[in-house]
Amino acid sequence: MAVTRLKFGKTQVINMRNVNKIFMNGHIQTVDDHNSVVEAVGITGDRIIAVGDLTYVLERMPSDSEKNDLEGKTLIPAFIDPHGHFPDPGFIDLFRVDLASPPRGQCVCLKDAFRLIAEKVTQTPKGEWVMGAALDHTSLSEGRMPYKDELDAISTEHPIWVIHASGHCGTANSMALELQGINEDIQDILGGRFLRDRAGRLNGQIEGISAMGDMGDTHFLINSERFREGFNTCRDEYLSYGVTLAQNAWAPTALLEMFAEVAADGDPGIDLVVLPIAEIEPAFSTSGLGARWPDNPHVKLGPRKLFTDGSFQMRTAYLTEPFFTAQDGGEPDCGLPYVERDVLFSEIKKLHDMGYQIHTHSNGDAGSDMLLDALEAALEDNPRGDHRHTLIHGQVLRDDQLARMKKLGVTVSFFSAHIYFWGDKHYTDFLGPDRANRISPAGSAERAGVRYTIHNDASVTPTRPLHLMHCAVNRQTSSGRVLGGDQRISAISALRAHTIDAAWQVFQEKERGSIEPGKLADLAILTDDPIANADHLDKLSVVETIRRGKSVWKKTV
Repeated sequence: MAVTRLKFGKTQVINMRNVNKIFMNGHIQTVDDHNSVVEAVGITGDRIIAVGDLTYVLERMPSDSEKNDLEGKTLIPAFIDPHGHFPDPGFIDLFRVDLASPPRGQCVCLKDAFRLIAEKVTQTPKGEWVMGAALDHTSLSEGRMPYKDELDAISTEHPIWVIHASGHCGTANSMALELQGINEDIQDILGGRFLRDRAGRLNGQIEGISAMGDMGDTHFLINSERFREGFNTCRDEYLSYGVTLAQNAWAPTALLEMFAEVAADGDPGIDLVVLPIAEIEPAFSTSGLGARWPDNPHVKLGPRKLFTDGSFQMRTAYLTEPFFTAQDGGEPDCGLPYVERDVLFSEIKKLHDMGYQIHTHSNGDAGSDMLLDALEAALEDNPRGDHRHTLIHGQVLRDDQLARMKKLGVTVSFFSAHIYFWGDKHYTDFLGPDRANRISPAGSAERAGVRYTIHNDASVTPTRPLHLMHCAVNRQTSSGRVLGGDQRISAISALRAHTIDAAWQVFQEKERGSIEPGKLADLAILTDDPIANADHLDKLSVVETIRRGKSVWKKTV
Protein backbone atom coordinates (compact mmCIF):
# COMPACT_ATOMS: atom_id res chain seq x y z
CA MET A 1 0.00 0.00 0.00
CA ALA A 2 1.07 3.62 -0.44
CA VAL A 3 2.14 5.70 2.52
CA THR A 4 1.71 9.46 2.78
CA ARG A 5 4.08 11.48 4.91
CA LEU A 6 2.89 14.88 6.06
CA LYS A 7 6.15 16.64 5.24
CA PHE A 8 7.70 14.65 2.43
CA GLY A 9 4.76 13.45 0.38
CA LYS A 10 4.29 10.05 -1.14
CA THR A 11 7.24 7.71 -0.56
CA GLN A 12 6.02 5.15 -3.13
CA VAL A 13 6.34 2.33 -0.60
CA ILE A 14 4.41 -0.54 -2.16
CA ASN A 15 4.62 -3.11 0.62
CA MET A 16 4.92 -1.98 4.24
CA ARG A 17 4.73 -5.42 5.84
CA ASN A 18 7.87 -6.45 7.69
CA VAL A 19 7.79 -9.99 6.28
CA ASN A 20 10.35 -12.66 5.53
CA LYS A 21 11.12 -12.84 1.81
CA ILE A 22 13.07 -15.16 -0.46
CA PHE A 23 14.23 -14.10 -3.93
CA MET A 24 14.88 -16.99 -6.29
CA ASN A 25 14.82 -18.28 -9.86
CA GLY A 26 17.01 -15.60 -11.42
CA HIS A 27 20.56 -14.30 -11.70
CA ILE A 28 21.76 -12.91 -8.37
CA GLN A 29 24.95 -10.86 -8.57
CA THR A 30 26.12 -10.44 -4.97
CA VAL A 31 29.16 -8.22 -5.71
CA ASP A 32 30.85 -9.72 -2.66
CA ASP A 33 34.62 -10.14 -2.43
CA HIS A 34 34.44 -13.07 -4.86
CA ASN A 35 31.73 -11.63 -7.15
CA SER A 36 29.65 -14.66 -6.25
CA VAL A 37 26.55 -15.52 -8.26
CA VAL A 38 23.98 -17.37 -6.16
CA GLU A 39 20.56 -18.98 -6.48
CA ALA A 40 18.66 -17.31 -3.68
CA VAL A 41 18.58 -14.53 -1.09
CA GLY A 42 16.55 -14.43 2.10
CA ILE A 43 15.69 -11.23 3.95
CA THR A 44 13.92 -10.45 7.20
CA GLY A 45 12.78 -6.90 7.84
CA ASP A 46 15.45 -4.54 6.51
CA ARG A 47 18.32 -7.04 6.59
CA ILE A 48 19.73 -9.77 4.39
CA ILE A 49 19.71 -13.03 6.34
CA ALA A 50 20.80 -15.82 3.99
CA VAL A 51 22.63 -15.93 0.65
CA GLY A 52 23.52 -19.01 -1.40
CA ASP A 53 21.98 -22.10 -2.93
CA LEU A 54 18.20 -22.26 -2.84
CA THR A 55 18.23 -25.30 -0.52
CA TYR A 56 20.56 -23.48 1.88
CA VAL A 57 18.40 -20.35 1.95
CA LEU A 58 15.15 -22.31 2.36
CA GLU A 59 16.63 -24.11 5.36
CA ARG A 60 17.52 -20.85 7.08
CA MET A 61 14.34 -18.92 6.41
CA PRO A 62 10.95 -19.44 8.11
CA SER A 63 8.67 -21.84 6.24
CA ASP A 64 6.06 -19.12 5.72
CA SER A 65 8.51 -16.78 3.95
CA GLU A 66 7.13 -14.94 0.98
CA LYS A 67 8.71 -16.38 -2.19
CA ASN A 68 9.56 -13.87 -4.91
CA ASP A 69 10.08 -15.49 -8.32
CA LEU A 70 12.56 -13.41 -10.30
CA GLU A 71 11.44 -15.18 -13.49
CA GLY A 72 14.95 -15.14 -14.91
CA LYS A 73 15.60 -11.49 -14.13
CA THR A 74 18.71 -10.28 -12.27
CA LEU A 75 18.96 -9.15 -8.66
CA ILE A 76 21.81 -6.80 -7.73
CA PRO A 77 22.65 -4.53 -4.78
CA ALA A 78 20.89 -1.19 -5.19
CA PHE A 79 22.97 1.48 -6.87
CA ILE A 80 24.83 4.11 -4.83
CA ASP A 81 25.50 7.62 -6.12
CA PRO A 82 29.19 8.39 -5.41
CA HIS A 83 28.95 12.04 -6.47
CA GLY A 84 25.95 14.22 -7.31
CA HIS A 85 23.85 17.15 -6.19
CA PHE A 86 20.58 15.69 -4.92
CA PRO A 87 17.89 17.07 -5.11
CA ASP A 88 18.92 19.53 -7.85
CA PRO A 89 17.33 17.44 -10.65
CA GLY A 90 14.01 17.90 -8.87
CA PHE A 91 14.51 21.67 -8.78
CA ILE A 92 15.09 21.74 -12.55
CA ASP A 93 12.07 19.57 -13.21
CA LEU A 94 9.71 21.71 -11.11
CA PHE A 95 11.01 25.27 -10.98
CA ARG A 96 13.49 25.97 -13.76
CA VAL A 97 13.55 26.00 -17.54
CA ASP A 98 15.36 22.90 -18.81
CA LEU A 99 17.58 24.10 -21.67
CA ALA A 100 19.51 20.87 -22.29
CA SER A 101 20.66 19.94 -25.78
CA PRO A 102 20.47 16.57 -27.55
CA PRO A 103 20.95 13.76 -26.72
CA ARG A 104 19.45 14.84 -23.41
CA GLY A 105 17.17 17.74 -24.39
CA GLN A 106 15.84 19.78 -27.30
CA CYS A 107 17.90 22.99 -27.56
CA VAL A 108 20.06 23.02 -30.68
CA CYS A 109 20.40 26.82 -30.91
CA LEU A 110 19.94 29.91 -28.79
CA LYS A 111 16.59 30.58 -30.47
CA ASP A 112 15.27 27.37 -28.90
CA ALA A 113 16.53 28.47 -25.48
CA PHE A 114 15.06 31.97 -25.81
CA ARG A 115 11.67 30.54 -26.79
CA LEU A 116 11.56 28.32 -23.68
CA ILE A 117 12.68 31.17 -21.41
CA ALA A 118 10.05 33.48 -22.92
CA GLU A 119 7.35 30.88 -22.24
CA LYS A 120 8.41 30.78 -18.59
CA VAL A 121 8.37 34.58 -18.42
CA THR A 122 4.70 34.64 -19.45
CA GLN A 123 3.94 32.27 -16.56
CA THR A 124 5.89 34.29 -13.98
CA PRO A 125 4.73 37.46 -12.18
CA LYS A 126 6.76 40.58 -12.90
CA GLY A 127 9.70 41.05 -10.58
CA GLU A 128 10.11 37.33 -9.89
CA TRP A 129 13.16 35.37 -11.06
CA VAL A 130 13.20 33.19 -14.15
CA MET A 131 16.01 30.65 -14.14
CA GLY A 132 17.19 28.54 -17.04
CA ALA A 133 19.34 25.47 -16.38
CA ALA A 134 21.40 22.81 -18.17
CA LEU A 135 22.32 25.01 -21.14
CA ASP A 136 25.45 23.78 -22.91
CA HIS A 137 26.91 26.32 -25.30
CA THR A 138 29.25 23.73 -26.83
CA SER A 139 26.19 21.90 -28.20
CA LEU A 140 24.48 24.97 -29.67
CA SER A 141 24.89 26.05 -33.30
CA GLU A 142 26.16 29.46 -32.14
CA GLY A 143 28.75 27.83 -29.86
CA ARG A 144 28.30 30.42 -27.11
CA MET A 145 26.29 31.39 -24.07
CA PRO A 146 23.60 34.08 -24.42
CA TYR A 147 24.40 37.73 -23.80
CA LYS A 148 22.77 40.08 -21.30
CA ASP A 149 21.14 42.13 -24.09
CA GLU A 150 19.50 39.01 -25.54
CA LEU A 151 17.98 38.15 -22.17
CA ASP A 152 16.91 41.78 -21.73
CA ALA A 153 15.05 41.45 -25.03
CA ILE A 154 12.96 38.69 -23.45
CA SER A 155 12.20 40.70 -20.33
CA THR A 156 13.50 43.67 -18.37
CA GLU A 157 10.79 43.18 -15.76
CA HIS A 158 12.06 39.80 -14.59
CA PRO A 159 15.54 38.97 -13.32
CA ILE A 160 16.73 36.20 -15.65
CA TRP A 161 19.61 33.88 -14.88
CA VAL A 162 20.74 31.07 -17.19
CA ILE A 163 23.23 28.65 -15.66
CA HIS A 164 25.44 26.36 -17.72
CA ALA A 165 25.06 22.58 -17.64
CA SER A 166 28.41 22.31 -15.85
CA GLY A 167 27.24 24.63 -13.08
CA HIS A 168 30.43 26.67 -13.54
CA CYS A 169 29.14 29.69 -15.47
CA GLY A 170 26.01 31.50 -16.53
CA THR A 171 24.47 34.61 -18.03
CA ALA A 172 22.35 37.22 -16.23
CA ASN A 173 20.17 39.95 -17.64
CA SER A 174 20.46 43.55 -16.47
CA MET A 175 17.89 43.22 -13.71
CA ALA A 176 19.57 40.09 -12.30
CA LEU A 177 22.98 41.80 -12.31
CA GLU A 178 21.54 44.81 -10.51
CA LEU A 179 19.88 42.67 -7.85
CA GLN A 180 23.19 40.86 -7.29
CA GLY A 181 25.10 44.14 -6.95
CA ILE A 182 27.19 43.51 -10.06
CA ASN A 183 28.01 46.74 -11.94
CA GLU A 184 30.56 48.01 -14.45
CA ASP A 185 33.12 48.69 -11.72
CA ILE A 186 33.37 45.07 -10.65
CA GLN A 187 36.75 43.32 -11.04
CA ASP A 188 37.58 39.69 -11.78
CA ILE A 189 38.43 37.59 -8.73
CA LEU A 190 40.41 34.40 -8.19
CA GLY A 191 38.63 31.56 -9.93
CA GLY A 192 36.03 33.87 -11.47
CA ARG A 193 35.56 36.26 -14.38
CA PHE A 194 32.96 38.86 -15.39
CA LEU A 195 33.05 38.84 -19.17
CA ARG A 196 32.79 42.01 -21.25
CA ASP A 197 32.06 43.04 -24.83
CA ARG A 198 34.55 44.75 -27.14
CA ALA A 199 33.65 48.12 -25.66
CA GLY A 200 34.59 46.85 -22.21
CA ARG A 201 31.03 46.66 -20.88
CA LEU A 202 29.64 43.69 -18.97
CA ASN A 203 27.94 41.28 -21.35
CA GLY A 204 26.18 39.36 -18.56
CA GLN A 205 28.34 36.26 -18.76
CA ILE A 206 29.90 35.16 -15.47
CA GLU A 207 32.44 32.36 -15.12
CA GLY A 208 33.51 30.56 -11.97
CA ILE A 209 31.81 29.71 -8.69
CA SER A 210 33.49 32.56 -6.84
CA ALA A 211 32.14 35.12 -9.33
CA MET A 212 28.62 33.69 -9.61
CA GLY A 213 28.12 33.93 -5.85
CA ASP A 214 24.78 32.62 -4.66
CA MET A 215 23.59 32.35 -8.29
CA GLY A 216 25.99 29.40 -8.54
CA ASP A 217 24.43 27.55 -5.59
CA THR A 218 22.30 24.55 -6.49
CA HIS A 219 19.64 25.84 -4.09
CA PHE A 220 19.48 29.33 -5.60
CA LEU A 221 15.88 30.61 -5.34
CA ILE A 222 14.87 27.51 -3.34
CA ASN A 223 13.01 28.02 -0.06
CA SER A 224 11.99 25.35 2.44
CA GLU A 225 8.71 24.54 0.67
CA ARG A 226 10.33 24.25 -2.74
CA PHE A 227 13.13 22.18 -1.26
CA ARG A 228 10.63 19.61 -0.03
CA GLU A 229 8.83 19.49 -3.37
CA GLY A 230 12.09 19.11 -5.28
CA PHE A 231 13.28 16.53 -2.78
CA ASN A 232 10.24 14.32 -3.36
CA THR A 233 10.51 14.58 -7.13
CA CYS A 234 14.22 13.79 -7.18
CA ARG A 235 13.83 10.93 -4.70
CA ASP A 236 11.19 9.28 -6.86
CA GLU A 237 13.40 9.61 -9.94
CA TYR A 238 16.40 8.06 -8.17
CA LEU A 239 14.35 5.15 -6.85
CA SER A 240 12.99 4.46 -10.34
CA TYR A 241 16.58 3.92 -11.50
CA GLY A 242 17.53 1.67 -8.59
CA VAL A 243 19.42 4.25 -6.50
CA THR A 244 18.80 4.08 -2.73
CA LEU A 245 21.78 6.14 -1.46
CA ALA A 246 22.11 9.63 -2.93
CA GLN A 247 24.63 12.40 -2.36
CA ASN A 248 24.72 16.16 -2.22
CA ALA A 249 28.35 17.03 -2.81
CA TRP A 250 28.30 20.79 -2.23
CA ALA A 251 26.27 21.95 0.77
CA PRO A 252 26.72 25.50 2.08
CA THR A 253 25.08 26.46 5.36
CA ALA A 254 21.69 27.41 3.87
CA LEU A 255 21.40 24.05 2.15
CA LEU A 256 22.57 22.23 5.27
CA GLU A 257 19.72 23.89 7.15
CA MET A 258 17.25 22.43 4.66
CA PHE A 259 18.76 18.96 4.90
CA ALA A 260 18.65 19.26 8.70
CA GLU A 261 14.88 19.72 8.43
CA VAL A 262 14.73 16.47 6.48
CA ALA A 263 16.90 14.68 9.02
CA ALA A 264 14.74 15.92 11.89
CA ASP A 265 11.62 14.48 10.32
CA GLY A 266 12.50 10.77 10.18
CA ASP A 267 12.84 8.59 7.10
CA PRO A 268 12.54 10.66 3.90
CA GLY A 269 12.28 7.60 1.65
CA ILE A 270 15.88 7.59 0.44
CA ASP A 271 19.24 7.60 2.22
CA LEU A 272 21.59 10.55 1.82
CA VAL A 273 25.20 11.59 2.31
CA VAL A 274 25.56 15.38 2.57
CA LEU A 275 28.97 17.04 2.07
CA PRO A 276 29.44 20.40 3.84
CA ILE A 277 31.65 22.91 2.05
CA ALA A 278 35.13 23.19 3.54
CA GLU A 279 35.12 26.92 4.21
CA ILE A 280 32.54 26.70 7.03
CA GLU A 281 34.85 24.53 9.11
CA PRO A 282 35.70 24.48 11.97
CA ALA A 283 32.84 26.77 12.99
CA PHE A 284 30.25 24.40 11.53
CA SER A 285 31.36 21.45 13.64
CA THR A 286 32.21 23.32 16.83
CA SER A 287 29.51 25.91 17.30
CA GLY A 288 27.26 26.02 14.25
CA LEU A 289 24.66 23.77 12.71
CA GLY A 290 26.78 20.69 13.33
CA ALA A 291 26.12 20.91 17.05
CA ARG A 292 22.44 20.31 16.45
CA TRP A 293 22.51 18.11 13.33
CA PRO A 294 19.76 15.52 13.91
CA ASP A 295 20.80 11.95 14.60
CA ASN A 296 19.21 10.21 11.62
CA PRO A 297 20.54 7.01 10.02
CA HIS A 298 19.03 8.06 6.69
CA VAL A 299 20.64 11.51 6.38
CA LYS A 300 24.31 11.61 7.29
CA LEU A 301 27.04 14.20 7.06
CA GLY A 302 29.90 12.98 4.89
CA PRO A 303 33.27 14.24 3.65
CA ARG A 304 34.08 17.93 3.42
CA LYS A 305 34.22 19.38 -0.09
CA LEU A 306 36.83 21.49 -1.89
CA PHE A 307 37.57 22.66 -5.47
CA THR A 308 40.84 23.09 -7.34
CA ASP A 309 39.48 24.16 -10.75
CA GLY A 310 36.47 24.45 -13.04
CA SER A 311 35.05 22.65 -16.08
CA PHE A 312 36.19 21.58 -19.53
CA GLN A 313 33.17 23.07 -21.27
CA MET A 314 34.13 26.51 -19.95
CA ARG A 315 37.85 25.82 -20.37
CA THR A 316 38.39 26.53 -16.70
CA ALA A 317 39.74 23.06 -15.92
CA TYR A 318 43.38 23.55 -14.87
CA LEU A 319 45.72 21.68 -17.26
CA THR A 320 49.46 21.20 -17.54
CA GLU A 321 49.20 21.44 -21.36
CA PRO A 322 46.93 23.91 -23.19
CA PHE A 323 43.47 23.10 -24.45
CA PHE A 324 43.54 21.58 -27.94
CA THR A 325 41.87 24.56 -29.64
CA ALA A 326 41.61 28.23 -28.81
CA GLN A 327 38.47 30.12 -27.85
CA ASP A 328 37.24 33.45 -29.24
CA GLY A 329 40.23 33.89 -31.53
CA GLY A 330 42.83 33.81 -28.78
CA GLU A 331 45.66 31.41 -28.08
CA PRO A 332 44.98 28.05 -26.38
CA ASP A 333 45.60 28.31 -22.65
CA CYS A 334 45.75 25.92 -19.70
CA GLY A 335 42.58 27.02 -17.91
CA LEU A 336 42.85 28.34 -14.38
CA PRO A 337 42.91 27.27 -10.74
CA TYR A 338 39.93 28.08 -8.53
CA VAL A 339 42.10 28.44 -5.44
CA GLU A 340 45.54 29.73 -4.56
CA ARG A 341 48.06 27.02 -3.82
CA ASP A 342 48.76 28.11 -0.24
CA VAL A 343 45.03 28.38 0.51
CA LEU A 344 44.45 24.85 -0.79
CA PHE A 345 47.31 23.54 1.37
CA SER A 346 45.85 25.30 4.40
CA GLU A 347 42.32 23.98 3.81
CA ILE A 348 43.52 20.41 3.20
CA LYS A 349 45.62 20.45 6.36
CA LYS A 350 42.77 21.93 8.42
CA LEU A 351 40.28 19.27 7.35
CA HIS A 352 42.78 16.43 7.52
CA ASP A 353 43.87 17.40 11.03
CA MET A 354 40.22 17.60 12.11
CA GLY A 355 39.88 13.95 11.08
CA TYR A 356 37.56 14.52 8.15
CA GLN A 357 37.54 12.72 4.85
CA ILE A 358 38.04 15.17 1.98
CA HIS A 359 36.39 15.11 -1.46
CA THR A 360 37.95 17.53 -3.95
CA HIS A 361 36.65 18.52 -7.37
CA SER A 362 39.65 18.37 -9.70
CA ASN A 363 39.12 18.11 -13.46
CA GLY A 364 42.50 19.04 -14.94
CA ASP A 365 45.82 17.34 -14.28
CA ALA A 366 47.44 20.60 -13.07
CA GLY A 367 44.66 20.91 -10.51
CA SER A 368 45.26 17.30 -9.51
CA ASP A 369 49.00 17.91 -9.14
CA MET A 370 48.24 20.76 -6.77
CA LEU A 371 45.77 18.62 -4.81
CA LEU A 372 48.16 15.68 -4.48
CA ASP A 373 50.92 18.01 -3.32
CA ALA A 374 48.62 19.35 -0.60
CA LEU A 375 47.48 15.89 0.48
CA GLU A 376 51.05 14.60 0.59
CA ALA A 377 52.11 17.53 2.77
CA ALA A 378 49.18 16.97 5.15
CA LEU A 379 49.91 13.24 5.40
CA GLU A 380 53.63 13.80 6.01
CA ASP A 381 52.83 16.22 8.82
CA ASN A 382 50.05 14.07 10.26
CA PRO A 383 50.04 10.44 9.04
CA ARG A 384 46.56 8.91 9.00
CA GLY A 385 45.71 5.42 7.80
CA ASP A 386 42.65 4.64 5.67
CA HIS A 387 41.65 8.28 5.22
CA ARG A 388 40.02 7.63 1.81
CA HIS A 389 40.52 11.19 0.62
CA THR A 390 38.89 11.30 -2.80
CA LEU A 391 39.70 13.11 -6.03
CA ILE A 392 36.45 13.91 -7.84
CA HIS A 393 36.30 13.70 -11.68
CA GLY A 394 40.01 13.22 -12.46
CA GLN A 395 39.24 13.48 -16.15
CA VAL A 396 42.83 13.53 -17.39
CA LEU A 397 44.77 11.82 -14.63
CA ARG A 398 48.19 10.70 -15.82
CA ASP A 399 49.76 7.34 -14.97
CA ASP A 400 52.35 9.01 -12.72
CA GLN A 401 49.51 10.69 -10.79
CA LEU A 402 47.67 7.37 -10.37
CA ALA A 403 50.87 5.78 -9.04
CA ARG A 404 51.20 8.65 -6.59
CA MET A 405 47.56 8.27 -5.54
CA LYS A 406 48.12 4.60 -4.85
CA LYS A 407 51.07 5.47 -2.63
CA LEU A 408 49.14 8.16 -0.76
CA GLY A 409 45.98 6.08 -0.36
CA VAL A 410 43.91 8.52 -2.43
CA THR A 411 40.83 7.21 -4.24
CA VAL A 412 39.00 8.69 -7.25
CA SER A 413 35.49 9.01 -8.66
CA PHE A 414 35.41 9.29 -12.45
CA PHE A 415 32.84 11.31 -14.38
CA SER A 416 32.49 8.54 -16.98
CA ALA A 417 29.25 9.98 -18.40
CA HIS A 418 31.43 12.70 -19.98
CA ILE A 419 32.57 10.09 -22.49
CA TYR A 420 29.09 9.93 -23.99
CA PHE A 421 27.82 13.48 -23.52
CA TRP A 422 31.00 15.46 -24.32
CA GLY A 423 33.45 12.88 -25.62
CA ASP A 424 33.32 14.15 -29.20
CA LYS A 425 33.98 17.69 -28.00
CA HIS A 426 36.95 16.44 -25.98
CA TYR A 427 38.31 14.75 -29.10
CA THR A 428 37.92 17.71 -31.48
CA ASP A 429 38.06 20.79 -29.24
CA PHE A 430 38.87 20.47 -25.55
CA LEU A 431 41.70 17.94 -25.34
CA GLY A 432 42.46 16.56 -28.78
CA PRO A 433 42.66 12.86 -29.72
CA ASP A 434 45.51 11.76 -27.43
CA ARG A 435 44.21 13.17 -24.17
CA ALA A 436 40.55 12.50 -25.10
CA ASN A 437 41.38 8.81 -25.33
CA ARG A 438 42.37 8.95 -21.66
CA ILE A 439 39.44 10.83 -20.17
CA SER A 440 38.09 9.11 -17.07
CA PRO A 441 40.96 6.58 -17.21
CA ALA A 442 39.35 3.82 -15.15
CA GLY A 443 41.39 1.14 -16.93
CA SER A 444 44.64 2.79 -15.87
CA ALA A 445 43.36 3.26 -12.33
CA GLU A 446 42.51 -0.43 -12.12
CA ARG A 447 45.96 -1.41 -13.37
CA ALA A 448 47.56 0.97 -10.86
CA GLY A 449 45.57 -0.55 -8.00
CA VAL A 450 43.64 2.65 -7.26
CA ARG A 451 40.10 1.97 -6.09
CA TYR A 452 37.57 4.07 -8.01
CA THR A 453 33.90 4.78 -8.54
CA ILE A 454 31.90 6.26 -11.44
CA HIS A 455 29.30 9.02 -11.28
CA ASN A 456 26.86 11.20 -13.23
CA ASP A 457 27.25 14.39 -11.17
CA ALA A 458 23.50 14.98 -11.43
CA SER A 459 22.16 17.31 -12.54
CA VAL A 460 25.11 17.85 -14.91
CA THR A 461 24.09 14.56 -16.50
CA PRO A 462 21.00 12.63 -15.36
CA THR A 463 21.24 9.82 -12.83
CA ARG A 464 21.12 6.72 -15.04
CA PRO A 465 23.30 4.00 -13.48
CA LEU A 466 23.06 1.42 -16.26
CA HIS A 467 23.87 4.00 -18.92
CA LEU A 468 26.78 5.23 -16.79
CA MET A 469 28.10 1.67 -16.55
CA HIS A 470 27.74 1.40 -20.32
CA CYS A 471 29.89 4.54 -20.71
CA ALA A 472 32.69 3.12 -18.54
CA VAL A 473 32.58 -0.34 -20.14
CA ASN A 474 32.19 0.61 -23.82
CA ARG A 475 33.53 4.20 -23.87
CA GLN A 476 31.36 5.30 -26.79
CA THR A 477 30.56 8.95 -27.48
CA SER A 478 27.11 10.07 -28.58
CA SER A 479 28.31 9.80 -32.20
CA GLY A 480 29.55 6.23 -31.67
CA ARG A 481 33.28 7.04 -31.54
CA VAL A 482 35.24 4.81 -29.13
CA LEU A 483 37.56 6.76 -26.85
CA GLY A 484 40.53 4.82 -25.51
CA GLY A 485 39.74 1.14 -25.79
CA ASP A 486 42.54 0.41 -23.33
CA GLN A 487 40.63 2.39 -20.68
CA ARG A 488 37.59 0.12 -20.84
CA ILE A 489 36.67 -1.80 -17.73
CA SER A 490 34.68 -5.00 -17.36
CA ALA A 491 30.96 -5.00 -16.58
CA ILE A 492 31.60 -6.46 -13.13
CA SER A 493 34.12 -3.70 -12.40
CA ALA A 494 31.56 -1.10 -13.46
CA LEU A 495 28.89 -2.72 -11.29
CA ARG A 496 31.26 -2.75 -8.32
CA ALA A 497 32.15 0.90 -8.96
CA HIS A 498 28.48 1.84 -8.62
CA THR A 499 27.69 -0.40 -5.63
CA ILE A 500 30.24 -1.81 -3.17
CA ASP A 501 33.09 0.53 -4.14
CA ALA A 502 30.73 3.50 -3.88
CA ALA A 503 29.74 2.32 -0.40
CA TRP A 504 33.40 1.89 0.54
CA GLN A 505 34.29 5.37 -0.70
CA VAL A 506 32.07 6.92 1.99
CA PHE A 507 32.83 4.34 4.72
CA GLN A 508 29.52 2.48 4.39
CA GLU A 509 30.73 -0.84 2.97
CA LYS A 510 29.83 -2.73 6.16
CA GLU A 511 26.18 -1.65 5.84
CA ARG A 512 25.44 -1.74 2.12
CA GLY A 513 26.78 -2.14 -1.41
CA SER A 514 26.70 -5.94 -1.75
CA ILE A 515 24.31 -8.82 -1.14
CA GLU A 516 25.73 -10.39 2.01
CA PRO A 517 24.20 -11.54 5.32
CA GLY A 518 23.79 -8.73 7.83
CA LYS A 519 23.71 -5.90 5.31
CA LEU A 520 20.76 -3.69 4.48
CA ALA A 521 18.31 -5.25 2.05
CA ASP A 522 18.75 -2.52 -0.58
CA LEU A 523 18.29 -4.28 -3.90
CA ALA A 524 17.40 -3.66 -7.53
CA ILE A 525 15.85 -6.09 -10.00
CA LEU A 526 17.00 -5.66 -13.61
CA THR A 527 15.52 -6.91 -16.87
CA ASP A 528 18.66 -8.95 -17.53
CA ASP A 529 22.14 -9.75 -16.27
CA PRO A 530 24.54 -6.80 -16.77
CA ILE A 531 27.56 -9.10 -16.71
CA ALA A 532 26.23 -11.14 -19.63
CA ASN A 533 25.14 -8.02 -21.53
CA ALA A 534 28.23 -5.81 -21.32
CA ASP A 535 27.90 -4.59 -24.92
CA HIS A 536 24.46 -3.09 -24.40
CA LEU A 537 24.13 -2.19 -20.74
CA ASP A 538 22.23 0.93 -21.79
CA LYS A 539 19.41 -1.29 -23.08
CA LEU A 540 18.78 -2.87 -19.66
CA SER A 541 16.40 -1.31 -17.16
CA VAL A 542 15.29 -1.50 -13.55
CA VAL A 543 11.96 -3.23 -12.95
CA GLU A 544 11.84 -2.96 -9.16
CA THR A 545 13.71 -1.19 -6.36
CA ILE A 546 13.76 -2.56 -2.83
CA ARG A 547 14.90 -0.33 0.01
CA ARG A 548 15.47 -1.71 3.50
CA GLY A 549 13.44 -4.79 2.60
CA LYS A 550 10.45 -2.91 1.21
CA SER A 551 9.47 -2.49 -2.43
CA VAL A 552 9.61 1.27 -3.05
CA TRP A 553 9.31 1.37 -6.83
CA LYS A 554 8.01 -1.08 -9.39
CA LYS A 555 7.73 -0.74 -13.13
CA THR A 556 4.19 -0.89 -14.45
CA VAL A 557 3.39 -2.36 -17.85
